[in-house]
Amino acid sequence: MAESLRKSNNRPEWMILTVLPVIPPDLRPMVQLDGGRFATSDLNDLYRRVINRNNRLKRLLDLGAPDVIVRNEKRMLQEAVDSLIDNSRRGKAVSSRGRRQLKSLSDMLKGKQGRFRRNLLGKRVDYSGRSVIVIGPTLELHQCGLPKGMALELFRPFVIQKLVEYNYANNVKGAKRIVEQRRPEVWEVLEEVIHTRPILLNRAPTLHRLGIQAFEPILVEGSAIQIHPLVCSAFNADFDGDQMAVHIPLSDKAVKEARDLMLSTRNILLPSNGEPVVSPTKDMVLGVYYLTMEESGRKGEGKVFTDIDEVALAYALDKVDIHAKIRVLHYTSSAKETSPIETTVGRALFNQILPEPLRFVNKVLDKGSLKDLVYVSYSKLGPDITAKLVDDIKKIGFKYATRSGTTISVSDINVPGEKKDILNRVTEQVAKAEQQYRRGLITDEERYIKTVQLWTEATDEVTDAVRRAIDPESPIKIMADSGATKGGFQPIRQLAGMRGLMADPSGRIIALPIRSNFREGLTALEYFISTHGARKGLADTALRTADAGYLTRRLVDVSQDVIINQLDCKTKSGIIIDKRNSPGLGESFKERLMGRVSLKKIVDKKTGEVLVEKNKMIGETDYQAIEKAGLEKVHVRSPLHCQLEHGICSLCYGSDMGRGGPAQIGAAVGIIAAQSIGEPGTQLTLRTFHTGGVAGVEDITHGLPRVQELFEARNPKGEAIISDLDGRAELIIHDDGSRIVKVVSSEVRKDEYEVPGNWTILVEDGEEIAAKTKLARRNEQEILAENGGRVQREENKIIIHWDSKQEEEYQIESAARLRVGNGDQVVVGQQLTEGSLNPNRILRVLGREAAQLYLLEEVQKVYRSQGVPINDKHIEVIVRQMTNKVRIVTSGDSDYLPGELLDYQKFQNMNQDLIAHSKRPASGRPILLGITKAALSTDSFLSASSFQHTINVLAQAAIEGKRDELFGLKENVILGKLIPAGTGYHHYHAVEEIGGVVDTVPQVVSSETVDLATGGNGASDLNVVADDLGLSA
Repeated sequence: MAESLRKSNNRPEWMILTVLPVIPPDLRPMVQLDGGRFATSDLNDLYRRVINRNNRLKRLLDLGAPDVIVRNEKRMLQEAVDSLIDNSRRGKAVSSRGRRQLKSLSDMLKGKQGRFRRNLLGKRVDYSGRSVIVIGPTLELHQCGLPKGMALELFRPFVIQKLVEYNYANNVKGAKRIVEQRRPEVWEVLEEVIHTRPILLNRAPTLHRLGIQAFEPILVEGSAIQIHPLVCSAFNADFDGDQMAVHIPLSDKAVKEARDLMLSTRNILLPSNGEPVVSPTKDMVLGVYYLTMEESGRKGEGKVFTDIDEVALAYALDKVDIHAKIRVLHYTSSAKETSPIETTVGRALFNQILPEPLRFVNKVLDKGSLKDLVYVSYSKLGPDITAKLVDDIKKIGFKYATRSGTTISVSDINVPGEKKDILNRVTEQVAKAEQQYRRGLITDEERYIKTVQLWTEATDEVTDAVRRAIDPESPIKIMADSGATKGGFQPIRQLAGMRGLMADPSGRIIALPIRSNFREGLTALEYFISTHGARKGLADTALRTADAGYLTRRLVDVSQDVIINQLDCKTKSGIIIDKRNSPGLGESFKERLMGRVSLKKIVDKKTGEVLVEKNKMIGETDYQAIEKAGLEKVHVRSPLHCQLEHGICSLCYGSDMGRGGPAQIGAAVGIIAAQSIGEPGTQLTLRTFHTGGVAGVEDITHGLPRVQELFEARNPKGEAIISDLDGRAELIIHDDGSRIVKVVSSEVRKDEYEVPGNWTILVEDGEEIAAKTKLARRNEQEILAENGGRVQREENKIIIHWDSKQEEEYQIESAARLRVGNGDQVVVGQQLTEGSLNPNRILRVLGREAAQLYLLEEVQKVYRSQGVPINDKHIEVIVRQMTNKVRIVTSGDSDYLPGELLDYQKFQNMNQDLIAHSKRPASGRPILLGITKAALSTDSFLSASSFQHTINVLAQAAIEGKRDELFGLKENVILGKLIPAGTGYHHYHAVEEIGGVVDTVPQVVSSETVDLATGGNGASDLNVVADDLGLSA
């Protein structure tokens, strides 16, 4: 506190108010109500109490009242001032007549309804509308249907301008009248206006970037917005009454940005993992699957055709059946003569819509293969052709789904005959287990486990029987195999087999199975057991959605200032991606490598051939070469090792998953990382009830709290003990049953001491010394040896070799399961008991990198176990923010005090600077902050105060006289400036204003800073930007 006052030139006496400022009357209004009474702002009441008590105190002092009364009045005055400034602080808050707590000055700033989150970060916009959405099957991917009345209202100013311009009206007033009368010319003008202006559609909750996209509007009758069926998955929309909001980009720059960056055809890939988000689903998949099926003995089998058009003609004239096997001559642009391809009529028709480079697809296409097709098209042919392709697949899919006449009826569900025998057999086995328990041969827990195991096997057997009994050409089978239905075969098991075991609300499996299926109908008891677990799914959904939303908010806050600021930070370090531990993470070697940048040349060990150059992005062909060479370990760059103080560099980040290709300078990768992790968190919590509580499908209830536990760096439940030493384990069991593991280590160790050039060294090479011996001196300063031993001198180093024998004892809890035996060798960081590791402990024992990788792997495990693919780099960005601080241990010749927090990169740069000037470097130890702590310990006080603990953060900032450099996004939004990312990144502006080509891209330099010490603007000058770009304005 004293240090921050000293640095900021604030005087301690200023911290005590002697005069109370009163805010202007406009900000604390008083309104007369109908009944002659007044409604007033709470602040007036609070001010009134201060004035009353102050006047009373003055009177008492003038009268010379007894000390007790004066002291009491002083206390009351202090309380009145306290409650004016912060009414929620004191024990007893002041409340109005209606027992409502009065809103003080602090309350107006903090919380969701406070100034920061309500008015500064949550601004409302004009020119918007909302309506229910319906499907628009005939729209193209970049279009949406906008109701006429709504469009006219939204585009009214533009329509009025055009009406005046075309002389339909003499002035604006006349044009307004024409619009209100809805004359025919209004619609003509509206069509023209709409033609040039995209609109933005948004569906709440906006969980990731794809929750707002731009479309070209098409005027439609009615009052519902029509949207393209393929953009539903990006918005997570369905047509059961969902509503969407429409916004209008007004300025030319906004229109250009919407068209170039936000149009739905530009957002085909998911930013979280680079998979297509626009890929056919449901009916479309069913249609394409039906179209590409193959059946023997159909009409026209064996015929040969010269090209695809001829096949289409024959099918139109009903000469061939759609599933008939035929042969077609397929010409490609490269080869003139080709042999006939054996295929089917349907596949030939499907290939007719494919672009030339993708032909000839000759297999049954289900949901997965269509997704792959879209991805291949995007990577080979780009977004525009892919957008046309998905539209064509949509048309052909809907068309042939209709033609297929696929229906579902009760007679399609065949209950297998073997079901009865399987159930009878298992019932007997369960009865046996029950008998063994009654006789005391097995425990209750063993009986439970056995019963559950038997019934699980029975359910699987019945499921296999259902698979065998189902007709391979039945509509149900086609729907399940094509991927057109949710859950694949699971629902069919419940329809035709047996529902199986259910879980109760705690997640424990009920040992009584549901033997019936929906075809036979459930008994009353079975129905009750079904509802028991399923109801929890619905309750969970409501609770967990809020949790996931809050997690996303904290993630955004911690990472919002991570922007790509430079092309290359010239780092020498990175991470190793090991093929052998990939399956443990549930990710393939390929998924982890693609889109990364190589740290050094990747060389084929056998031939010495360079497969990938240094600092080159690993693409599909590079991966094939690495795979072919049989390499198991690849050194790549990672956000964890980027050396920029602010943001990260493009090469450490790698490819932009949502666009393909390297990340552009100015990309807000922190926000994208937060959305990529937060969005599926909400998805997972919303997905509990689709299985209807069927056992075996794990609830994310285990998942989301685990992710929070990791990101908040809390001590985990059921923490495992890890060894602090290398050595031998000894197991000691006491008489009372308590267990201790003792790890004993003996080894030769060495301590290194850096000695600056102008110091005098006081020991000789090879000398034996005791602990605390003086090693070197300069004036009054000395360096002491921590341990005694043998001295070895080098240029500017003294190394002391000493023997150490250490032992550590670990108390083992009674319930813990040991992972080491008596006499085993253990290494530092090895787990001694089962359980989750504590990341703080890993950081202390194994260091920063080990802790980072542990967090990455554990978070990945949770998401992968739920089948949610997220690219590693997003989690790495967040983990980097969590491990980005160092706590100073000794200050050396720096200005920092022991215990202060400093950015990791700043700390490294400062020490390099000190060493270069022959000064003593500071020492520090890396610390791990949870995301809430990390968000609050950011350099920006505006960002931190708008997150949590608003008042404390602002008070601290005022005492320190903090400066906000406005590097992040939130700070700029609060001040109403463009965010320093994307097209708002200052690099673009400088180019626009100066009109030149820029070779080098600098670190972000904000052209304005908010300075709390001077209370005004810091240096605000465009020259800062211009000079920094190497151009002078």
